[in-house]
Amino acid sequence: MIFAFIQNLGPWQLVICLVVAFVLFGGAKKIPELAKSLGKAKNEFKKGLEEGAKESEAEAKKEEEKKEEPAKELA
Repeated sequence: MIFAFIQNLGPWQLVICLVVAFVLFGGAKKIPELAKSLGKAKNEFKKGLEEGAKESEAEAKKEEEKKEEPAKELA
């Protein structure tokens, strides 16, 4: 009966309550550290995507060149 109000909360209200509880009990000092680590992770992910795209383009060029080589020999 004490926690009966939880049934009336939606998912966004629960998220807000969890964020408030984190700020109160986790401390406001850890939030900038968390944001900084998320920013670094985002940058590393973008770098990885760019490197993967460059590698796939290089592989596609090599495959295209391999396909053209036999045509050059016949000509």
